[in-house]
Amino acid sequence: MAEPTPLSGTRRDADALEREAMAAHLAGRDPDAIDLFTRAHNLHLSHGEVSRAARSAFWVAFVLVGAGELTRASGWIGRARRLLDEDQHDCVERGYVLLPHALEQIAGGDLAGAVATFTDVEHIGERFGDVDIVNLARQGRGRALIGLGQTADGLALFDEVMVAVTAGELMPIVAGVVYCSIIHACVELYDVRRAQEWTDALNDWCATQPGAVAYRGECRTHRARILRLHGKWSAALTEAERAAQAGAEVRLIVRGAAAYEIGELHRVRGEVAAAEAAYTRASDCGRSPYPGLALLRLAQGQVEAARAAIERVMAESGRGRHRADVCAGAVEILLAAGDVAAARRAADELAALAVNGSPCLRALSLHAAGAVRVAAGDFHDALAPLNDALVIWRDLDAPYEAARATALLGTACQGLGDADGARLAWSSASRAFRDLGAAPDTARLAAIMTPIAPGSGGLTAREVEVLRMVASGKTNRAIAQGLAISEKTVARHLSNIFTKLDLSSRAAATAYAFTHHLVE
Repeated sequence: MAEPTPLSGTRRDADALEREAMAAHLAGRDPDAIDLFTRAHNLHLSHGEVSRAARSAFWVAFVLVGAGELTRASGWIGRARRLLDEDQHDCVERGYVLLPHALEQIAGGDLAGAVATFTDVEHIGERFGDVDIVNLARQGRGRALIGLGQTADGLALFDEVMVAVTAGELMPIVAGVVYCSIIHACVELYDVRRAQEWTDALNDWCATQPGAVAYRGECRTHRARILRLHGKWSAALTEAERAAQAGAEVRLIVRGAAAYEIGELHRVRGEVAAAEAAYTRASDCGRSPYPGLALLRLAQGQVEAARAAIERVMAESGRGRHRADVCAGAVEILLAAGDVAAARRAADELAALAVNGSPCLRALSLHAAGAVRVAAGDFHDALAPLNDALVIWRDLDAPYEAARATALLGTACQGLGDADGARLAWSSASRAFRDLGAAPDTARLAAIMTPIAPGSGGLTAREVEVLRMVASGKTNRAIAQGLAISEKTVARHLSNIFTKLDLSSRAAATAYAFTHHLVE
């Protein structure tokens, strides 16, 4: 990097350039921001203001990191450090140039070292009364503590930092960074309450910065996920589409995350083509389309394709919210494929992730555990985790997840011979699915619940489907694959059929189906 040449201009001109640079960054004009910070840096050097020049260099690096130009960013941080080392001046800028080192420690897995570095930065900021660097360091220390498993301490730091942000104590460029970092961490932790509260605050903050676009993509994507959880699917789709359709000022990975949210919303509504297109866009933007795409294949009846995809993804390393989502999806898909043992392993991994986790993550784990027990025929043991999951989902105002847990409870009741309990649970879940517009779940429950056709002997629509396939000579495995259910579920349906029709064999069931015109 060439040394700067002297420039004409006053100290006030340098300050004005920095303010203009920050406004350009907030407006999504990063090339302009880099140019303006660079000019401010050179002006500060021209006036012998080494520490101020180092701070401008830090902001150049900051914008470059956001733009993904890590090599150039490293060069600017190196310049800032050299200037401060040569000047030997005790100043707050020494804290600023330590921040990238702490981030490098996090990226390298040295979380304890990062905590120590962030603590040093915080102390420097406190000595010089720089509220911006203090809060940047605190939120960084909070994230490192969470990575070390000290979640409560990390979240306490987040809450403290957010007080400063919402009080308007930080300059906009720092406020935006802190908002997005903390909201992202809360989403990763499945801490829905905090994520919602701070996302709402970010929306309010964005409204006070009418020209700012740098954080609107993240804001809308997180908000879409929260709205989806709360069953407000139309509003969620609007937010996600706005984020996904943003221009080049919003990072590609943000548009990918928004596209994935769009895919999830279309999938649960049964809009297969739109869901697949959205997952493809997410993949094009660098966001994994899984587990959503595998669950879409399952909904299409492509059980083996869904299984192959989810097993590949499970074999890959992963952590955080995405890994939890993958484990939960794997449980559902592997149970449909009839592999209860593999589903149990995925549920166990999810349970490990949920230890000391947020209520949302615990509910996800409890639901998975209950689903595995239902599939294994351990209906009584399934009741407690499913009821516990249902309580949490209702407390979080998550109607779709609550309906799914209720539907599973109905299946457990049926397995225990409690016909009234099954009917009440399924009816409640069915109403919720219809109100949400969850067409696939509504149809699936209808197939289980609805007695049909004279001569069906009180069989449900799904039981008649199974009987017809038995009459056509299909094995339990073939029936399971054809209906996208587990072999254990097929066996349960057969048991119900034999009981209701007072039959004792597949041959007798086949004869009954033909005699009562249930097959062509």
